[in-house]
Amino acid sequence: MVASDDPRLARKVRRLGRLDMPGGGQVVVEGDYAYVGHLNPPYGTSIIDVSEPRKPRIVSRVMLDGEDTHTHKVRVIGDLMFTNYEMYNRYYFRRGDNIHEYTAKLEGELGRPPSDAELAHALTEDLYVGGKKKVLTEADIPILRAARERGYHDGGFKIYDISDKTEPKLIKHQRTHAWGSHRFDVDENYIYVSTEWEGYVGNILVIYDIADPARPAYVSHWALPGQHIAGGETPTWNADDNRVHHGMRHGDQIWVGALWGGFYVVDVSDITQPRTVGHYNYHPPFPEPTHTALPVPFPVAGRDIAVVADESQVHRHGQPHAPLWIFDVGDLNDMRPLSVFNVSELDSPWSAPPAWFGCHQFQEHFRDTLVHAAWFAGGLRIIDIKDPLAPIEVGHFIPQPGAGQERPGTNDVDVDQRGLIYMTDRYDGFDIVEFEG
Repeated sequence: MVASDDPRLARKVRRLGRLDMPGGGQVVVEGDYAYVGHLNPPYGTSIIDVSEPRKPRIVSRVMLDGEDTHTHKVRVIGDLMFTNYEMYNRYYFRRGDNIHEYTAKLEGELGRPPSDAELAHALTEDLYVGGKKKVLTEADIPILRAARERGYHDGGFKIYDISDKTEPKLIKHQRTHAWGSHRFDVDENYIYVSTEWEGYVGNILVIYDIADPARPAYVSHWALPGQHIAGGETPTWNADDNRVHHGMRHGDQIWVGALWGGFYVVDVSDITQPRTVGHYNYHPPFPEPTHTALPVPFPVAGRDIAVVADESQVHRHGQPHAPLWIFDVGDLNDMRPLSVFNVSELDSPWSAPPAWFGCHQFQEHFRDTLVHAAWFAGGLRIIDIKDPLAPIEVGHFIPQPGAGQERPGTNDVDVDQRGLIYMTDRYDGFDIVEFEG
């Protein structure tokens, strides 16, 4: 354990309150409440009273039935709470879809049916779960066969009435397709969902009208070029690499992070006909996927800029960690990077492999030039982008590892109207901190 006075752990940021709680995905704060979507079932969504930031308390929790689903994303509009519904551990279970293909391939090579051990070895190639290489064994094959036979039918999103925060009431479970929805954005009129969709390979962007929360109505959808296989398109990339991670509404545009496809700007001035008006991709040479892209809603140093976060994945020695980008987006036909911000491995005592160490996400709204970024084992980094050509870190906070964990995993961050900062840890813990800059 690193001493508490280690300067790598905190600068100009102090903790106000903490909860030890199951690993969190997304956190959003509205008024006196924080909403946390949990990564692992059976924990679904927690509603936390943060009116006294030094004494946060859970007022209710939506629990899940079974182990097939996680609801790790959450958003709130008024008295409505929205959560995703996605197959849990999907990369692992999806290997079951390849059993027939690999069985036939191996049978042709071996001249006999392969054993379960041989199948497990073949299916292990390029399989990562939770950022770590997953080595399948003979015992995994019956599990994968059973999952394939069982299928998954619950993917989509749910809408709750939270007028009483102590007792969320389900209004609607809207099913989409296949493994369901990942991240999403929502406003008073529409929900913008990253989900699998029939006829397409990988997640696309699907828009629903939610004027009646009990009856979400499909409006339109948008996909990357090459995703519409039922329409005759053929992807030139691995189906798991280029897809819609999520889209964020900004005026009449949706800014879409597309993993190794970079980011897109989609015009939705006609919500029934989304159309691409901008695209930038820096993969290769940068190895980590694009997670989130969002414009700053005011000029900075005379420029229209956007902040783009890559997501730290499986780091390979000699390659850069996932950074935070600043882009000039004044001309959507000629977007260009202005600068990159990164954190040195020397800046965290927990940066050594197999730690996830790199950018993941930033707060999805701006009121000034401070960007609050979740950096996995690097904790919270506060970056001032007032000079878009030279972003500088003005504060940081790395929480101690949660119960039974070797390192922290700061996963998401939000900032409330008081300027207080809320952090989830993907393994264990929820922190409320204050920037003293």
